[in-house]
Amino acid sequence: MNSLADDLAAAIGAEHVLADPDLTAGYTTDWTRRYRGDADCVARPGTTAQVAEVVRACARHHVPIVPQGGNTGLVGGSVPNRGGVLLSTRRLQRLDPVDTLAAQVSAGAGVTIAGLQAHARAAGLEYGISLASRDSATVGGTIATNAGGLHTIRYGGTRAQLLGVEAVLADGSVVSRLGGVRADNTGYDLAQLLAGSEGTLGVITAARLRLWPAEPHVVTVLAGVDGIEAALALLAEIRPRAPGVRAAEYFEAAGLTLVREHTGLPAPLPRAYPAYLLAEVAGPADQAERLADLPLLGDAAVAMDLTGSAALWAYRERHTEAISAAGVPHKLDIAVPLTRLAALRGALGATVRGASAPSGGAPLMIVFGHIGVGNLHVNVLGPDPADQAVDEAVLGLAAAYGGSISAEHGIGRAKARILRLNRSPQEIAAMRAIKAGLDPAGLLNPGVLFS
Repeated sequence: MNSLADDLAAAIGAEHVLADPDLTAGYTTDWTRRYRGDADCVARPGTTAQVAEVVRACARHHVPIVPQGGNTGLVGGSVPNRGGVLLSTRRLQRLDPVDTLAAQVSAGAGVTIAGLQAHARAAGLEYGISLASRDSATVGGTIATNAGGLHTIRYGGTRAQLLGVEAVLADGSVVSRLGGVRADNTGYDLAQLLAGSEGTLGVITAARLRLWPAEPHVVTVLAGVDGIEAALALLAEIRPRAPGVRAAEYFEAAGLTLVREHTGLPAPLPRAYPAYLLAEVAGPADQAERLADLPLLGDAAVAMDLTGSAALWAYRERHTEAISAAGVPHKLDIAVPLTRLAALRGALGATVRGASAPSGGAPLMIVFGHIGVGNLHVNVLGPDPADQAVDEAVLGLAAAYGGSISAEHGIGRAKARILRLNRSPQEIAAMRAIKAGLDPAGLLNPGVLFS
């Protein structure tokens, strides 16, 4: 490692090679605090050329590389397992002028989603991905996991925003396609291949991204409902009347209680409900009037401006921090067809209780998520962080209902050995062949995606 550290220091500057455990600690534990490891050092290159030098040095020394963006991952995919070099992309801050004619922009992997959003808005456009972790999550990290987020119902996931990438492969070679040509079918689409690959095929250094016309914010509605079936019925009533639905979020009384205890926020509605639907609609101003006539809307809070909207969104977006403050959560990210979502939610309670080992009390389950695309985040507090029983039970339930064990968080280390729940042996063999072709030595994020 001394020889490798010297090579890295020569490539990117000694000040950007961190080996002191006090300096590397923030890089080697993921957001949930369930997954952690030791890195031999953290390398912080500032350009694509420097990333290539780091990768070549690691290849010469046969040392594994773990790429990391904002370290907001939830499945152990961006922290090392046993040693190696953690390659942080946070210094890759390229942010080109917005191409307003094509509605595109090129951005470095280390640019935060919030920074990209602000850059697009200044040009009268917007980026389609929005996350509660937008101030920390980065362009590269969200591409690596194909993140979805709050506006997936309107704009799709990260793959739908991706027009090209620049990346460093395992041998240090650079592939770059950032021209933004929309009509192009010249062979394999490497950008789409790298999206969702979780750093196992290459280190993303920049991307060409699609932008969208800015939509005027008109109305945000927070409605109390009797449960997830009622929330789905209300959403079905809203969508024909308001085609500009940008977000449809679901949360429950247990989560709201935790958020209010953590934040001190007041009750959002005059009385409590078992569950809540938060919908954000953009478009013509008369959409607010159309929504007001909905018989299923019942008791609701409505915001017509950005300040009021932010106040309503806080009840949903502060779930994650409130859960983390209450303990180390088991965070399960699942999605099923909308027609099966209510049945799945009905089976979750017994599944979690049955899989949770006795720990001095019943587990606390907090459910919320992007109901418009059938994506629920199941958070379980109580079981030991190292105990995988509840994880496997919930993910197995999702698979049994014809759903996905990873809607947007990725496979990481957490789900690698149960990828078989969603992928056939033939599919896994094909993915392994791609991995072996691009990374024959297996140095890029070993143990992630594949066990």
